[in-house]
Amino acid sequence: MSANVVSRQLIDPLRPIAVAVVLASLLGAGCVSRQSVQLPDIDSWDTRIQVLGNHENWEFSGRIGVSASNDGFNGKLRWVQKSDAFSATVSGPLGIGTVRIEGDGESVVLTDKDGVRTALSDAEIELQVRYGWTIPVTSLRYWALGIPDPTAPAQIEFNADGQLVEIVQRDWTVTISRYRNSGGQPMPSRLSASNADTRVRIIIDKWLFFD
Repeated sequence: MSANVVSRQLIDPLRPIAVAVVLASLLGAGCVSRQSVQLPDIDSWDTRIQVLGNHENWEFSGRIGVSASNDGFNGKLRWVQKSDAFSATVSGPLGIGTVRIEGDGESVVLTDKDGVRTALSDAEIELQVRYGWTIPVTSLRYWALGIPDPTAPAQIEFNADGQLVEIVQRDWTVTISRYRNSGGQPMPSRLSASNADTRVRIIIDKWLFFD
């Protein structure tokens, strides 16, 4: 009988370890499906618009600075795009904490620092009214990729290397001042967007693309 007791004392402590190993394996397997991928070759402007405009799952993280006539801030920005749905998390602005702006192609919802959710009928105007600053929510998903928003007329300018450096669209002027290789292709890493009232500066530290 004592042998049986000893046997259980030796085996039981190993069970949590075995469970942890199994859970770790399952979690690891789940992460594999979210591994980032390389973009297809982009050898022309038309190809860039097609490849990036049709790539549905990607995200970037970096820093944002906003200057407005009444206010401004510096903080962190994470943008996640899944088909027509996006989630933009802005953290660090003094006095407002972390806010999240989410859209699904039809509606936009703001979640403030207290977790209160508010539907926005015009995100850019309502952010301006609420906080004294705004960001170009409607078109930023395209401008960050280095392409114009296909839903509105645009004037574009290229540099000597054929890279887009300026977009004038929807009363905003977007300047892309730096590219960096991400996903196997040159992607914007520093850009700014300005209108009559606001200047938004974005530094993108990391791009991720998914199937």
